[in-house]
Amino acid sequence: MTEQALLLVNLGSPASTEVADVRRYLNQFLMDPYVVDLPWPLRRLLVSLILVKRPAQSAHAYASIWWPEGSPLVVLSQRLTDAVRPYWTEGPVELAMRYGEPSIENALVKLASQGIRQVTFAPLYPQFADSTTTTAIEEARRVIRDKRLDISLSILQPFYDQPEYLDALVDSVSPYLAQPFDHLLLSFHGLPERHLHKTDPTGSHCLKGENCCQQAEGAVLANCYRAQCMQSGAAFAARAGLRPEQWSVSFQSRLGRAKWIEPYTEAQLEALADRGVKRLLVMCPAFVADCIETLEEIGDRGREQFVAAGGEDLQLIPCLNTHESWVRALVTLCRRAPQAL
Repeated sequence: MTEQALLLVNLGSPASTEVADVRRYLNQFLMDPYVVDLPWPLRRLLVSLILVKRPAQSAHAYASIWWPEGSPLVVLSQRLTDAVRPYWTEGPVELAMRYGEPSIENALVKLASQGIRQVTFAPLYPQFADSTTTTAIEEARRVIRDKRLDISLSILQPFYDQPEYLDALVDSVSPYLAQPFDHLLLSFHGLPERHLHKTDPTGSHCLKGENCCQQAEGAVLANCYRAQCMQSGAAFAARAGLRPEQWSVSFQSRLGRAKWIEPYTEAQLEALADRGVKRLLVMCPAFVADCIETLEEIGDRGREQFVAAGGEDLQLIPCLNTHESWVRALVTLCRRAPQAL
């Protein structure tokens, strides 16, 4: 029987909290045309300007959440990989990062050197976006092409609406919902609005107004990050038995001056405090592993902002990480991955 390896793929992290390592990571990340979608000369100019001050600022933020073992994202992703291994009996299980180490290139070359010819490639992003899903897949294709690897891929598709993922979310969050709370905010990672327009196959769906995401279906839904986030949120809330007034959705991690998808998490934190919410729960369903965007942006800065605005407590609910329900769900989802290359 031919072995089928499993390669789990997450975003990545700097090698350390040193400014030089953070600058190297940010340069690789921001120079990706799927992330900053400008022509190369403009992208190089913009990223060079960002790299003047941003690395020192980001290094400070990373240092505030860094673990003795290293980057929380990498450590948690490796723990997930280790937890999946006993369940994936089809072949070896490896971890790769789109940026930084361990790289997609090194992971695929390693598997090929072991005689592996079939790989299930699993981007760990529930919702589709070019800046996460597409760039990871295209990097894998580049490596296979440039290195002339005799490898075929089965690719895990976005799983924002899959029962296994949603049930794992509910299982992981249930202990927090069992405690007294005033509101649950589902904070997804943000995207520039132009990214949605670029992936809209109709070229006009995003012009239908603020309820367009609720109406999305077919090819539009398959390519619309915001619509998938909204549907993830609604499906999760229904499974968790939440009333409409108990939860809401927002988008975090804005960068630069471009218009990003709304509502913004920072604005929602202020609005909820102004509305009289005192005990706020926040979960981040676009991430399956805790990282700087959850631990520092929400757990530290978000909490400070909410309390300063009049709230009493913001509790960050951990991501799925290595929750047993998620480990089993991920294996099930990966076994359903269709062959694409």
